[in-house]
Amino acid sequence: MKFFLHIMTLILAVALLTSALALIWVRHENRQMFIKLQQLQQQREQLQQEETQLRLEYSTWSHSHRIDTLARQQLHMQPPDATQKKWIKP
Repeated sequence: MKFFLHIMTLILAVALLTSALALIWVRHENRQMFIKLQQLQQQREQLQQEETQLRLEYSTWSHSHRIDTLARQQLHMQPPDATQKKWIKP
């Protein structure tokens, strides 16, 4: 009977130690995942700011008046006159 109690005590001690180590490991993993979550959230915020900036730049650069001005000034383009236009019937 005494041998049985020693075995049970040993088994319970091993189970307790295993449980404690598992708890430590799980908490460590939880901290690591939380740190990664914060990094990803920060990256998401940076990407959202960049997207907003790019949308603003796109709307500025794609404005038709700006394109027309650049075409006239830098490329010396002009709208075609009446003699250069051809109408195609469907």
